[in-house]
Amino acid sequence: MITARAAASFEPVGRSVASARSFVRDTLQGWGFADIVDDAVVLTSELVTNAVVHAGTSADLLCLRSDEGVRIEVADRYPEREIPLQGTAVNMGSPDREGGRGLQLCAALAGRWGVEYTPTHKTVWFQLDLPARAVGTRAAGPALPADLLPLADGRVRVAVVQIDRTGHITAWSEDAEELFGYPAEQVTGKPLTDLAAWPHTPGTSTGIAEALQLSRWEGSYGIRAADGRVTPVYASHLRVRDTGGEPSTVCLLVRDHERAVLQTPLRVPADSATTSEGQSTDPFEVFIGSPAPDDLDGLLQRTVERARDMLDGDSAFLLLATDDETELEVRASTGLPSARQRFARVPVEAGPGRYGSARMPAVHDDLTAVPGAVPLLNGTGMRSVVTVPLKVEGRLTGSLGVAAEAPARYSNEEALRLQFAADRIALAVESARLGELERLRRGSLSFLVEASDLLAGTLDRDQTLALMAQMTVPTLATWCAVYTIADQASEPYLSYVLHEDEELIDGIKSLLSKVPPPDPVPTPGARVWTAPGEVAHQAALRSSMRSLGLSGGPTRQVTPGIGPTLATASAVGGETVVLPLVARNRVIGMLTLGKPTDEHFRQEILELAEDLSRRAALALDNARLYSERTAISQSLQRSLLPPELPTIEGVEVEVIYRAAGEGNEVGGDFYDVFPISDGSYGFAIGDVCGTGPNAAAVTGLARHALRLLAREGLSGPTVLERLNSAILDEGARSRFLTLLYGEMRPQEDGSAELKVVCAGHPLPLRLRPDGTVEPAAEPQPLLGVIEDLELYEQTVTLDPGDVLLCVTDGVTERREGARMLGDDGLADVLTTCTGLTAGAVAARIMRAVERFASDAPSDDMAILAMRVPGLHKD
Repeated sequence: MITARAAASFEPVGRSVASARSFVRDTLQGWGFADIVDDAVVLTSELVTNAVVHAGTSADLLCLRSDEGVRIEVADRYPEREIPLQGTAVNMGSPDREGGRGLQLCAALAGRWGVEYTPTHKTVWFQLDLPARAVGTRAAGPALPADLLPLADGRVRVAVVQIDRTGHITAWSEDAEELFGYPAEQVTGKPLTDLAAWPHTPGTSTGIAEALQLSRWEGSYGIRAADGRVTPVYASHLRVRDTGGEPSTVCLLVRDHERAVLQTPLRVPADSATTSEGQSTDPFEVFIGSPAPDDLDGLLQRTVERARDMLDGDSAFLLLATDDETELEVRASTGLPSARQRFARVPVEAGPGRYGSARMPAVHDDLTAVPGAVPLLNGTGMRSVVTVPLKVEGRLTGSLGVAAEAPARYSNEEALRLQFAADRIALAVESARLGELERLRRGSLSFLVEASDLLAGTLDRDQTLALMAQMTVPTLATWCAVYTIADQASEPYLSYVLHEDEELIDGIKSLLSKVPPPDPVPTPGARVWTAPGEVAHQAALRSSMRSLGLSGGPTRQVTPGIGPTLATASAVGGETVVLPLVARNRVIGMLTLGKPTDEHFRQEILELAEDLSRRAALALDNARLYSERTAISQSLQRSLLPPELPTIEGVEVEVIYRAAGEGNEVGGDFYDVFPISDGSYGFAIGDVCGTGPNAAAVTGLARHALRLLAREGLSGPTVLERLNSAILDEGARSRFLTLLYGEMRPQEDGSAELKVVCAGHPLPLRLRPDGTVEPAAEPQPLLGVIEDLELYEQTVTLDPGDVLLCVTDGVTERREGARMLGDDGLADVLTTCTGLTAGAVAARIMRAVERFASDAPSDDMAILAMRVPGLHKD
């Protein structure tokens, strides 16, 4: 009776064989048939190889579960291929020939097997029967003396965590709270990926999602505890479903050194595994082809776990060599503290703490006799160790080691077994590593392109600093700080701090403010900076001692401040590196990147950070230069504007000024109101040909010259004639200028007398209380064109309630398509301003101009409004 089935199809490519092996292994482990997994994987591998490699067709794989065992069928699309049938006298050939071994293996390992034909398919099947088991027994080990039993804490805590189908935590046991420090209400509903420090590589899958989807899974990873530290755990995952059919995953977690509590024992002891022919096989070979070739992290982690189990060790580790073979980087470990787990680096040949046994197999009976022989194991309690190199074509690519707490555990025989396993896995590891590097480089290029676009999109210094930090956290680092240097004589200044947890930013900023900044060394590349971690550790230690009453004061409860102190210490307690920000041959700052306690940077990430720092330095320097130029420009422009308008008794004065162009405060239009003598005031509004800095230069000349000449007591026409000569003296830089200039003297009867000269400028408009609008002057020649000007002034009296409106042509020439506001349109708007103050008149004119067209103004605009309110009666 068939109780379960699983099916999959595989393309006719070489990698399908490994995928088929993984599919069968995961399926049978999920069904609880671990006893027959190895035989099923071997047979499946041979039959799928026949289909996709030798026959060159796709393969359909079907697994059927029954009460007696498992039947596996492999079908291909090559039915005319000659296949010897079971029970015939056909000679299947020599076992040493290239093809035909699949059927020989079926005959040797399977309880039953056969071949079935259809017009389009050929199906080879085999059935594996389950071995007889005693009731209630799945696996058992021999009785051992107490001193050989695995070590565990006084109380073993098994955390039970349940994960729903989306990867979110739905249940969190009391032991989980004790192990990791999180109360259930804090983590319920969060994804497990927020807590799991899974071995991962940027640009590749972390593997946690895949592990949660398997029917059964066992292995090691890390859980980031509430204090920020990574706790290594051994996990057993079981996929279940409730009565409603909803799937979920139950995770049992123990501390990694207590893995014996959960770990499924091997089917046979490693040193006694034999085939039916009596030939010994190494269990390490069983999983050689099981991980996908491009799953580097999974491959490395399974390698160290099997290596440890194979030699019955307490820990194992695998390091990969850098491209130049000068350093080894920890990429996978099991049974070691988390500080040894990821990306710690040691030199291969020279220097203190060198890894002297990297290129040849080595056995150390007692590490206490040769301290420093294997730096990775310093302070771990390991006494004996065997290490072997991973080599590809004679080149060192890594090192694999197994260690034990007892001395003299390993001999040359174990070294040879481990070397044999390392030789079998070295090529797969190197292939997966190269694939990872290629994906990482592609991801790095994409990251740098996006970063360059973002940095090039702003010239604001503060925004550039924020972008630098946001691009590094959390992609490259857990936290970062940016120091800036104003000039060569200035000390580095802490300008920006960012952490992936916003609650820790203030604590890190406070800590770094107490640490002397790193030296601004221009040498390219990242250098390690230990000061933040040391100071954080000391501060946390002092806080802990004070909280426990060990600093000489009275004993008291833990203070509220110790929590943030410990959290900050954990946040900056890992590796911290500094990269110089160099632009235009000058160090303008430093980019500091940090990891939390027990974490290190991988070399590829540091190289990517170095590329980013070069781009960020140039963007930051460009922002600095732009800010300086902008400040200079704004300062010069403000110097061309008049100071505050004077208060004129009996006359209201209001000005609105808009310079065209982004960042411009002054253009070709200008205005001024200034005192000339007792009771007399000058006013002017003008328009220099053009806009921008060149026009603004003539603006400054005209405004200052007007003030100087008017205060010499000259008449209005004379003032403008001399200004005309000064403009013409500028030669090629001269520009013609339209100008309305006048002198105003308030009268005792509440009126104001004006003497006006309108040199080519739009005529001023006079608004009377009855709404009548009329020009208040006559047009005369503009300035800066001819030398001999004959100008004259006109006298205008503003009666109480009258308004004089003066504008530049940016107001009257406001356009919307073919329409233009014009003089008549301005007059119509002014007609509606009776009874308004000078400020209200100017504001209404400006609103009318802005609403006349939807586009931003393309010309400078100036509006000068003066109103005589009249005498107040008691």
